[in-house]
Amino acid sequence: MLNTFDILETIRMIQDECLDIRTITMGISLLDCIDPDIDKACEKVYNKITTKAANLVSVGQQIEKEYGIPIVNKRISVTPIAMLAAACPNDDPVKFALALQRAADTCGVNFIGGYSALVQKGFSAGDLALIKSIPEALSVTTNICSSVNVGSSKSGINMDAVKIMGEVILESAKVTADRQCIGPAKLVVFCNAPEDNPFMAGAFHGPGEPDCVINVGVSGPGVVRAAIAKYPDATIDGIADVIKKTAFKVTRMGQLVGSRASQMLGVPFGIVDLSLAPTPAVGDSVAHILEGIGLEQCGTHGTTAALALLNDAVKKGGVMASSNVGGLSGAFIPVSEDQGMIDAALAGTLCLEKLEAMTAVCSVGLDMIVVPGDITAETISAIIADEAAIGMVNNKTTAVRLIPAIGMQEGDMLEFGGLLGSGPVMPINRKSPAKFISRGGRIPAPMHSIKN
Repeated sequence: MLNTFDILETIRMIQDECLDIRTITMGISLLDCIDPDIDKACEKVYNKITTKAANLVSVGQQIEKEYGIPIVNKRISVTPIAMLAAACPNDDPVKFALALQRAADTCGVNFIGGYSALVQKGFSAGDLALIKSIPEALSVTTNICSSVNVGSSKSGINMDAVKIMGEVILESAKVTADRQCIGPAKLVVFCNAPEDNPFMAGAFHGPGEPDCVINVGVSGPGVVRAAIAKYPDATIDGIADVIKKTAFKVTRMGQLVGSRASQMLGVPFGIVDLSLAPTPAVGDSVAHILEGIGLEQCGTHGTTAALALLNDAVKKGGVMASSNVGGLSGAFIPVSEDQGMIDAALAGTLCLEKLEAMTAVCSVGLDMIVVPGDITAETISAIIADEAAIGMVNNKTTAVRLIPAIGMQEGDMLEFGGLLGSGPVMPINRKSPAKFISRGGRIPAPMHSIKN
């Protein structure tokens, strides 16, 4: 039951602490759009998306006015397009990307995610063609996001796919070098990718999902940071309780918006993803939460432990607030999108190796990290393999979103603007992993995968 204090507290969170609904994402199945004639399939894709999502943006805007809650993005996720491309193997999958872009323009959404392939155990029909088309697809579109799942705890890691993705990321950066290498900023490589994630660039509508569903992604690093600041002398377990209570309030808001959007759009409500997703805005930083817990700067010793505390407390608070928690849910650490992370990287306190350690205890992985433009494809692949191994062994989602800054070196800044922010070019280990990557094959699943 709401009281006056709860209402005033929520208003303060929105006005002063950067609280928002980061996205309402409509997941749409395209399995009934499969057709051996790619032009017919593309037309079916366009028609279904523009029919199902015709009112998505207007409903989001109406909810914003009704509750006074900012909804930053209205997005769509679709069935992995490789599944549709399998029916027309002799055609160019980029046609699907163009159809998705046309649908995004018609619906007015920020992004459509799902130019994707699931290849954790090998390549099936349509997968290789789609993966190799990713650089072109991301170059000729503006609102399309792509993802590839290369590993899982049940299947192991497809090292052939890992090798190819290193090449794809580098090529994507090269073909968009005139646009701040924006291509790979819209491309995620996963291990254990969730099928109901509403956040870009990794969102896709899994084959086990309903025909159409609404998923909500909430945010609120600023709210958590402000809550911690009120208890400067609390013990660590006391801080965990503060975070849990704050996550509960944030998640309840997401539950409210998701339920209302579901009702207004006439589609089922799926999940609330309660991830703390930072922005470059002042005060909206996960790094600043960690510093509020007691670190002089994010990246110093103790950072991994503080992040583990934060991630766990967010999940515990969220699951008390909603029975529909899903997606990624926890704390994101995208370097270019988090001012505290940017500052720590520029100071040299936060390095790639420390970020990798942090991914073992947080929600995703190496996210929005800018690397030198002369990085080799094999080094990118090796970074993907390391991150996928963390996900596989720990039975959690991990991901890599690296941006090779073509023509730039360590210390330079790549400027994206908006939510993507700006990223310092971070140093990498220059010793070659080429022999390891060239072996191909598959890293077997760990022993704990045998659960039946």
